[in-house]
Amino acid sequence: MRLIANARMYAVDAATAANWTALFARIAEMAGVPLAVIPHAAPAPLEDLWRRDDLGLAFICGYPFARGGFPVQPVAAPVPASGDGRPLYATHLVVRAESDIATLSDSFGGRLGWTVAHSQSGFNALRTHLLPHWQARGPLYAKSIGPLLTPRRVIDALLADEIDIGPLDSYFYDLLLVAEPHTAARLRIVETTALRPMPLLVASNGVGEAVIARLRAALLAAHGDEEGRAILARLRLSGFAAVELEAYRVLVEEADAADSAGYLQPG
Repeated sequence: MRLIANARMYAVDAATAANWTALFARIAEMAGVPLAVIPHAAPAPLEDLWRRDDLGLAFICGYPFARGGFPVQPVAAPVPASGDGRPLYATHLVVRAESDIATLSDSFGGRLGWTVAHSQSGFNALRTHLLPHWQARGPLYAKSIGPLLTPRRVIDALLADEIDIGPLDSYFYDLLLVAEPHTAARLRIVETTALRPMPLLVASNGVGEAVIARLRAALLAAHGDEEGRAILARLRLSGFAAVELEAYRVLVEEADAADSAGYLQPG
């Protein structure tokens, strides 16, 4: 079976997408496992990608991975270069740079954007962060606008003055700073949520253990490979780490807590 690879979740622009293609090619060479990079651009549902039976390496958000329901198995998790050496990230709550919103509470009563209900960074991290405020005050925003589907659409909605504040995956923001510093300069971070496990690279359940082991070994060794290390630097990664399944349980627990409280949608 020909295996495919996809990094749509973190293909910030064409140059970044090309870097992911280069990384997948290097990993395929190191592992001896051919990979064909395929497009799967928004608005095509990510769920359709995760249900394929020929995934070799593709990103899945930690929440749907931990919740289950998709026929995938973990390979490795990326480690952002901006962090502390662990495969963790967060959600930045961002506004337009010129906005008069200085604190999170300043945004209450305005327009909040969110991505899609299966997203950790764009939905559940946002709900978890806002839940104590909602429990204390009731509805926080005049409008809750979504699904916007992608971090890029959150940025576009902010800059078009369609929303006043929205969630932005912190690693996506790292990539944006490199790819489009002019766009990043038009945004301002108001608050950042707690660190949580990164989206991870997965393969389809039907891919054999030996192939998974080779792909995993190549990813974990990429930072020690001269060519791999150069590509990782362009992708603002220090490397990849083994997936700790237990670490992802908190994502389901937090989503369930928001559901149990009746806070079904950020707003």
